[in-house]
Amino acid sequence: MDKLHPGARWLFRLRAYYPLLFVGLFISIYSFQILRFFAGGSAGIGFVLAIIFYIFFVIIVAEIYARMSYNRYLYEITHDGVKVERGIIWKKYTSIPYERVQNVDIKRGIIARMFGFSTVEIETAGQSGGWGGYGRYGRRNRRYQSEGHLPAIDVNGAEKIREFVMKRVKQTHGSGL
Repeated sequence: MDKLHPGARWLFRLRAYYPLLFVGLFISIYSFQILRFFAGGSAGIGFVLAIIFYIFFVIIVAEIYARMSYNRYLYEITHDGVKVERGIIWKKYTSIPYERVQNVDIKRGIIARMFGFSTVEIETAGQSGGWGGYGRYGRRNRRYQSEGHLPAIDVNGAEKIREFVMKRVKQTHGSGL
């Protein structure tokens, strides 16, 4: 199985920073009280120590998450279909036969352009990808992931994947597409 582009680590780091900012805020508030006690009751030193602790906590946890996610996100393009394996604690194995593929999209956000990779979205019929469907109050979820989501593939590799998959889809469905 193939690994993602090395720039994917930055995507995973940024994904980790968002929730850690809120979790870290609560941890730093409680650690502020504890560190103030150890600093001899000085609020200024306790506050500075709490901020430093908070920054190190966020950086270390985000780095661990990024490395583990990158090492555990694998994909394989075979003659039968596309296989994706991902997850740190709970593994998710996805196998997409070419008969179900409807479209292959290539997306390049600002981070992808900076690091030289693309996101490949393999959309299927009867898709059950993450974050899909309608959310609270009937609004469409903005953060949508297709079933065949490959977050970081080098630019040339993404084009080759799209061409190969679409060729296989046309062979499978005949000339109907």
